[in-house]
Amino acid sequence: MTDVDEAAARVDPASDAPWRRLDPRMLVVGPLAGLVRLVPVIAVLLFAGRGEPARIWVALAIAGLLILTGTVRWRTTRYRITEDRVELHSGWLRRQRRSVPRDRIRTVDLTAKLLHRVFGLSVVRVSAASGSGLEQRGLSLDAVSTAEAERLRRKLLERPAPAAPRTADPVPTVSEPPAEPPAMLLARLHWSWLRFAPLTFSALAGIGAVMAALHNLLDDLGVDPRDVPAVDDATDRLVSAPVWVGVGVVGALLLVVAVIGSVVLFAERWWDYRLTREPDGTLRVLRGLLTRRSLSVSEERLRGAAISEPLLLRAGRGAQCHALSTGLGRDTQGGALQPPAPRAEAHRVASAALREHPLMITRAPLLRHPRAALLRRLSRAVVPAAVLVAGAWLLGALGAVPSWLGPASLVLLPLAVLLGLDRYRNLGHTLTGRYLVTRLGSVRRRTVALQRSGVIGWTLRQSVFQRRSGLVTVEAVTAAGEGGYHVLDVDAADGVALADAATPGLLTPFRAGPTAARSHRPSRAPDA
Repeated sequence: MTDVDEAAARVDPASDAPWRRLDPRMLVVGPLAGLVRLVPVIAVLLFAGRGEPARIWVALAIAGLLILTGTVRWRTTRYRITEDRVELHSGWLRRQRRSVPRDRIRTVDLTAKLLHRVFGLSVVRVSAASGSGLEQRGLSLDAVSTAEAERLRRKLLERPAPAAPRTADPVPTVSEPPAEPPAMLLARLHWSWLRFAPLTFSALAGIGAVMAALHNLLDDLGVDPRDVPAVDDATDRLVSAPVWVGVGVVGALLLVVAVIGSVVLFAERWWDYRLTREPDGTLRVLRGLLTRRSLSVSEERLRGAAISEPLLLRAGRGAQCHALSTGLGRDTQGGALQPPAPRAEAHRVASAALREHPLMITRAPLLRHPRAALLRRLSRAVVPAAVLVAGAWLLGALGAVPSWLGPASLVLLPLAVLLGLDRYRNLGHTLTGRYLVTRLGSVRRRTVALQRSGVIGWTLRQSVFQRRSGLVTVEAVTAAGEGGYHVLDVDAADGVALADAATPGLLTPFRAGPTAARSHRPSRAPDA
């Protein structure tokens, strides 16, 4: 018996919860989805070469294998929800028994790709906090009907209602069940936010991936774009033109393609975006055009929010708000609660999600870090740049690179100084009534508001260079988000005082008597 088998064996066998199968429409959707993914391979088999019958038989064999695999998968997969656990049994040659305690469930993600939406299906992904080694971090149901997916979302995230007090002589009454209150709309998409699409690294990386996939597909099919007369003529003109003209034209074309592609990807990803607070006490993010996604985060397990500002997005006065909760992985884009939007809107969304005034979370006034932190930020930025400049001069003198590269590399030094100054300017931290707020970064500035009650431990790190400067890096350890958030380069005494004030009594034995550290008493909430 495997570890997952032992975890499932602990479930009460007397439970009367019925076992359910995946929707029968998966018998069609599963093979079709596989065929779509294998279209390039099948196209190469059918159209490359001279039409040998073996190629057709291989393509038919692939299609038959996909149908057989989908049928076996549907027949061997079943799930059920008991009072305290979610169970999933799957597999034929390699059987799996997955079991997730319901009290550890943190998020439920509903995903419906275009093919699933055509057949009225959704994929349900359940993410949970990690427990013992015998318990899974989550499970996935691919796929159930849209109505069943919504029922599972509500059931898995519902909070147990308090037991009603018993009366001596209950009087039976007949009344209509109370109507469920509507969801509260917290945010929705504004198409003016499309201007932030080209300012995100993820969108530009997505365009690069699409272009690479298109190039590989054309290469597999034996198609060369240069065979088109217009493309071949334009290529010849660029080759014969001066270098700076060719570089400029190619750069402009790439920029236009990147901007258009990023806007298209932004629109597809965040189409009909809505952030709502559901009656069952969850924050729900709905979005997507071709692939419709629904992410539900339990407010009871929400431990804070983070405002992310990559360099380009910050230059455009934009930002993005992320939830800090366990169970949020890469598939959920790090718990993004909104698309890239104006900075003020990101702070407003964080305030609405946490039910706190912005000045008590992501817009709280922060304490400056000591001047020694400025010297460290400058040295960490300037020294690598100086090494690159020295290397460029040396290689230029040896003739390994063009001689102009050495003088041109000098521009790195003032840029490194500006980077170091900006890193120091962005450093800061404070304690408010319920939150630890910290900010750091330049290329990707991030402001984190973490619930003090969500901190489960502290890590204090001090390198050799920090020890000489009297600085320390303090990490608040938590089960949510990335697992830990740093307060970078603070005075050693201030770091201990911060940890002790955030979680009173935890580090008191380690504090060596009176200290001149700055006060970290929580600030009061502003008047309404």
